[in-house]
Amino acid sequence: MPEPGSTTTEPVIALRGATATLGARPVLRGIDLTVHRGEVVALLGANGSGKSTAVRSVIGQVPLTGGSIELFGTPLRRFRSWARIGYVPQRTTAAGGVPATIREVVSSGRLSRTKLGLLRKADRAAVDRAIDLVGLADRAKDSVNALSGGQHQRVLIARALAAEPELLIMDEPMAGVDLASQEILAATLREQVAAGTTVLLVLHELGPLEPLIDRAIVLRDGCVMHDGPPPKALGQHALPGHDHVHPHAASEPVRTGLLS
Repeated sequence: MPEPGSTTTEPVIALRGATATLGARPVLRGIDLTVHRGEVVALLGANGSGKSTAVRSVIGQVPLTGGSIELFGTPLRRFRSWARIGYVPQRTTAAGGVPATIREVVSSGRLSRTKLGLLRKADRAAVDRAIDLVGLADRAKDSVNALSGGQHQRVLIARALAAEPELLIMDEPMAGVDLASQEILAATLREQVAAGTTVLLVLHELGPLEPLIDRAIVLRDGCVMHDGPPPKALGQHALPGHDHVHPHAASEPVRTGLLS
């Protein structure tokens, strides 16, 4: 089934009977998960429920031990159009120590759409738009090491948006982020949704993103416990705990080519 320009009614993301382990521990226990074009889906659950493992399996970072994954109607093993997907990993507490400016980091997110890594005028314009969307246009030349946690998260989101993706996957975008940055991130996401971007969010709580959520999938012990309208109780209260994530998950490159 062809990837580019696909107009089929296939889900943008489809996990069927997906199982995965971390070490010897089962983390996903046969989950079915679909995200359709234009949907905003929140993946919710407590510590160890499998949320982050599920999204990392979607982008090829965690191999399945059973079941299947399709992206835009194409089996994951054959999928190559990574420029169609923007991925924002969980933010780590480490600043990274890389002496790069905001513009340089965001520009790296555009490389999947360039030839030979050379940014053309349209590429530079896309980078500028992404930086402006997250409210950092006046700091584009600043080092990322000088940023607060919330600002650093906004840079990661701008990097994903620079490729102008059709599908945006974000793992705990609001975790550890100050209220001002939360509001900016919610406004940024609102604009992407209005433009037709499909979104899969791993969330600890719905918070300011609640009005944007079309559907919530709640995981517990690697199983889907709810798939439908966001549970009202979850809109007001946080789910305790976070998924276990490999300590280098946010900084390691995606081997499939999603991140450079």
